[in-house]
Amino acid sequence: MRNDPAVPIEILLVEDDPGDVLITREAFADHKLSNRLTVCSDGADALRLLRREGPYAAAPRPDIILLDLNLPGVDGRTVLAEVRADPDLSRIPVVVLTASTAEEDYLRSHRLMVDTYIAKPVDFAGLMHVVRRIEAFHVSVRRAATPA
Repeated sequence: MRNDPAVPIEILLVEDDPGDVLITREAFADHKLSNRLTVCSDGADALRLLRREGPYAAAPRPDIILLDLNLPGVDGRTVLAEVRADPDLSRIPVVVLTASTAEEDYLRSHRLMVDTYIAKPVDFAGLMHVVRRIEAFHVSVRRAATPA
């Protein structure tokens, strides 16, 4: 975790819906949150990036992962389980940002120690609220990581 507020937040968005990707980019840009948003459209690609495999060998480590659960191929539940099981990745905060309303998804995500579980908003104003929550969450994590 980088503690310098001038350094952009490295955000990995794992989302297969191009519309959701677009609105997420717009919300971060509109909020003027200093960030670098990398998008993976499926879980297998996200895991390759996180493990710095193949074309992702030089990829920066994300400060936070925004993860949809319902992805093609390797789903978000599997990505979350793999991240939490990997000592090199387990400290990265994960925010599940999903349209799933299944109680089992919520419970399983919490058993896997998700940092935040947010139901996807249906409009831009709702997404702006999510961006503010992510920013507040990240700022609090940075403060906690800063030595006294």
